[in-house]
Amino acid sequence: MSKTFHFIGIKGAGMSALALMLHQMGHSVQGSDVEKYYFTQRGLEQAGIKILPFSEENLTGEQILIAGNAFKPENNVEIAYADVQGYTYQRYHDFLGEFMRDFVSMGVAGAHGKTSTTGILSHVLSNITDTSYLIGDGTGRGSKGAKYFVFESDEYERHFMPYHPEYSIITNIDFDHPDYFTSLEDVFNAFNDYAKQISKALFIYGEDPELRRITANAPIYYYGFEEAGNDFVASDLLRSTTGSSFTVHFRGENLGQFQIPSFGRHNVMNATAVIGLLHIAGFDLDLVREHLKTFAGVKRRFTEKIVNDTVIIDDFAHHPTEIIATLDAARQKYPSKEIVAVFQPHTFTRTIALLDEFADALNQADSVYLAQIYGSAREVDHGDVKVEDLEAKIVKKSGIITVENVSPLLNHDNAVYVFMGAGDIQTYEYSFERLLGNLTNNVQ
Repeated sequence: MSKTFHFIGIKGAGMSALALMLHQMGHSVQGSDVEKYYFTQRGLEQAGIKILPFSEENLTGEQILIAGNAFKPENNVEIAYADVQGYTYQRYHDFLGEFMRDFVSMGVAGAHGKTSTTGILSHVLSNITDTSYLIGDGTGRGSKGAKYFVFESDEYERHFMPYHPEYSIITNIDFDHPDYFTSLEDVFNAFNDYAKQISKALFIYGEDPELRRITANAPIYYYGFEEAGNDFVASDLLRSTTGSSFTVHFRGENLGQFQIPSFGRHNVMNATAVIGLLHIAGFDLDLVREHLKTFAGVKRRFTEKIVNDTVIIDDFAHHPTEIIATLDAARQKYPSKEIVAVFQPHTFTRTIALLDEFADALNQADSVYLAQIYGSAREVDHGDVKVEDLEAKIVKKSGIITVENVSPLLNHDNAVYVFMGAGDIQTYEYSFERLLGNLTNNVQ
């Protein structure tokens, strides 16, 4: 039976993906948000989903209301109006926890890599059988007849606690979101609680010492590069400028060679996790092998374009571990080019907590440019950290750029530019693209 949904904050990555999925399942969907452009809205617009400015008039009292986690009565007119009128609304994660009970559900959790891994699992499984999915890059697919549901399982504020999937991957545990988590132990406890909610099988990266401490009620399968202590082992890794190939063994049994058209050791591990899950869930590995080859990636995860013969990479990396993985991928694909990192720190709390780690990670590039720190709406800038503090710790050639002036980026030949961040780093990237375009026009 078709239902009518209204999303308060529809441009959020998870929210937009859920809106798309419900729309494709035949429901009536609309939403509201700020007018500022966000990369997720393109898919909503293509699907014909109405995006409205926030207004009390959007609420009829007859819709199912789903509210983004950032919005509260004190900062959003629709939430405030719903409270006054007595309209009930659910947060994204609470709705999802109930929704997934109708499927065989497969979650992907982890401090890093969950969007890419959800993308791989969604791509492969939906090519094998009817599957609905939600990916954290704002992509969603819904099918009325789907038996399987693949989704990204987010740890922030313990949002994954309403989730009880049959299967789950956990890619790693790392200290992040210092505005919420108090310590690495606090992060571990959240993941450990989540792990106990998996009913059929849990797939864990076995070379993460924190993950090794996880206990669960379902069987645990470990995956990694090392033979000792892992159930699924990736070996014979061949990295080229077109992708990666590797062999997977399961407890001594050779499952064959697999190829992915993506880069970096982290993506080999992400693919190995997917292979492990689908093998245990009973899927034909020849089909898995076939569809891994065609995975094109997810939005804002090593997304490439060429402007005026210049390679530009856009990536969501906003934590030191993610920066290291992204730069490793860039070096694999472009071994003979200078790697120029353009990074925007995301949130003051994360920047001050991980300042040294950010510097160490960025020093793996050949040159580094920094944008001003992007402050989250949920925090206040107390002046405790500035982007100059990060620049002072970087030993590679570096500088600070503005959206209005990205011309220092032109001081490189034979370079790949890697724009990284979770804020509005894309505005810097677009400025650079316009600058490159103008150079072409001037030459003509």
